[in-house]
Amino acid sequence: MTEGERRALEIVEAAETGGRKLGGWQAGLVTLLAVGWCLYQMYAAQVGNIDTLTLRATHLGFAFALAYLVFPFRKTPGAPQTRVPWYDWILGVGATGTAAYLIAQYPKIAGEQGGILTSTDVLVGSGMVALLLLAAWRTIGIAMPIVASVFMLYALTGPRGLIRGDLGPQLQLHAGQTWPQVVNQLAANTEGIFGTALGVSAQIVFLFVLFGAIFDKLGAGDWFMRVAQGLLGGFRGGAAKASIVSSALNGIISGSSVSNVVTGGNITIGTMIRTGYSREKAGAIEVASSSNGQLMPPVMGAAAFIMAQNLNIEYRTLILAAAIPAFLCYAALLVVSHIEALKLGLKGIPRDELPRVRSALLSGWHYLLPLGYLIGTLTVNPEATPERVALNTIFGMLALMFIQEGVLAARDGRGVGRGLLDGGRKIIEAFESGARSMVGIAIATAAAGIIVGIVTITGLGYGLTDIVQLVSEGFRGLLDGLFGAQVATFGAIVVVLIMAQLITLILGMGLPTTANYILMSALVVPIIAKVAGLDLTNPAQMLPVHMFVFYFGIMADSTPPVALAAFAAAAISGGNPVATGVQAFQYELRTALLAYMMFFNPQLLLIAGSRLNGISWVDAVPMVIFAFIGLVAFSAATLRFLHRRTNPLQMLMLLVASFILIIPTSLVWNLAALALIALVYFWQKAGRQEPPKTAPLAA
Repeated sequence: MTEGERRALEIVEAAETGGRKLGGWQAGLVTLLAVGWCLYQMYAAQVGNIDTLTLRATHLGFAFALAYLVFPFRKTPGAPQTRVPWYDWILGVGATGTAAYLIAQYPKIAGEQGGILTSTDVLVGSGMVALLLLAAWRTIGIAMPIVASVFMLYALTGPRGLIRGDLGPQLQLHAGQTWPQVVNQLAANTEGIFGTALGVSAQIVFLFVLFGAIFDKLGAGDWFMRVAQGLLGGFRGGAAKASIVSSALNGIISGSSVSNVVTGGNITIGTMIRTGYSREKAGAIEVASSSNGQLMPPVMGAAAFIMAQNLNIEYRTLILAAAIPAFLCYAALLVVSHIEALKLGLKGIPRDELPRVRSALLSGWHYLLPLGYLIGTLTVNPEATPERVALNTIFGMLALMFIQEGVLAARDGRGVGRGLLDGGRKIIEAFESGARSMVGIAIATAAAGIIVGIVTITGLGYGLTDIVQLVSEGFRGLLDGLFGAQVATFGAIVVVLIMAQLITLILGMGLPTTANYILMSALVVPIIAKVAGLDLTNPAQMLPVHMFVFYFGIMADSTPPVALAAFAAAAISGGNPVATGVQAFQYELRTALLAYMMFFNPQLLLIAGSRLNGISWVDAVPMVIFAFIGLVAFSAATLRFLHRRTNPLQMLMLLVASFILIIPTSLVWNLAALALIALVYFWQKAGRQEPPKTAPLAA
């Protein structure tokens, strides 16, 4: 492992799995808790009848324990703590104790007390809220605790709130809440901390994260990389294209852009640099492709499960709808890498340095068995629940792990028994890795529940909607007088979408994608829906809005200055992390255009009128082709290169063509957009060819 790869791995550990490297009995305790958490979640999925609040509180209790054991207050990559300080023992026991108290006391609170909290209940609930915010600070950063604290402070304002007085109309949008009322809302029912988001984390997300951890421990990630290199490495810019395809395949099983960067980047980034990409461009391509891995069904960074619950639709319906945009996003990124290769005059990797496709496929064909079962059952069987399918897949992979390790050990002479022991060791390592990766998701969904609970109890969402609608109506009135009602309505919607885009990007720079989506679905989605005149109860109308904020949440994950994925990629490449992030954001602009395409053209999500999955794949093909051409034109415009470097007029023509293809209109307009792109291409083709900037292969 190189120094850069080691630093990148430390970034992942500090950000996602905890920065402490414990030894002795403390490391054993962490392993025991992690394995116990995995076994409990598998048991809960198997029996399927554990009380809702008990399941969610137990899920949070395990997350609390691991958060204070493995996530230090100060995460310093390269200088890990080797022991748990005394105050973290106290905080961890206290936090876990609040969850245990609620499990024991909730039947009495809901029964004898009629939902009214005693002073002890309020004290324990207050401790839970405070310790949750502190755990969130450690695991996902300070942004979420600050936002949640501001929301709680807002709930306490108002005529009947804890904070009274003339605070101005902006703080008088609701009657106000006392602190016991806030604690009751957040910590003693299923509308706050223990709401839908944490429920989905406990019921579904954990199993899919565990599936990904076991799948990776089997060696599937390396196999994806070898196959992608064998298939694409020999083409122009083949190193980048192999990186993109392998990241897409890893995205199927991984919900983390940072770990995706490190998993594939330790091979692909160095290869891209060696074949002529700059250190920043190589890192940026890996960042963009890894971030977009969260768009890939069926996991989609864990947000897919929460989105399906919010929309009250079948999970299989959602992942089928998300398939075309994910394909378009990666297809456009392949074009971006090809354009960069053209600009630099790059060639492919020599064939003698690439894996043979046939041997690569044969070496890991068995990895397709669990993956095929998972995706096939989720998309074909309408009666199969995601948690049951994931659990069955995990059982199958546990058996596959023992078989694989036993066969490998017998083949190299170590003996089947030794192989079975190695298989058991890898399973325990996968369990610990999966549980550690779940800590941040569980804490993030619980902390996001604070915000959702405050929005519910105060009606804040309606107040914000009224304010934004007032702004949009003023803009609509201005445009109406100049261009007419139709243009004015369209302009007002675009203004609201841009505002939502900026809010999502800014808040998302400090939040994990899943937490960002939960927050935006509570605050921004209702605003867009009201301004656009959409029915909040109609999933076919609301799915494009949810996908819009989700896609910009993905972009925020690679947006400087916070983008951890860019810092991890730069650690491997040796490039400048900020420059890497800026370059990755430029590559991600096509994701922004795709988000607008989905909003204005719901057919990309297989929506026909008010029907989800109402479009056949045959009818979808022409639509997908036009959308892809629009993304190509937009990418060429933002990169200032098509056949050669574009001048300002050519860039403008490409942008106009891409914007025409955002909104489905008549065939005439689509053909006009194609004519503009063709005109630019042949214009450049007829011009004087400048020699590309070639970069020779490094020795």
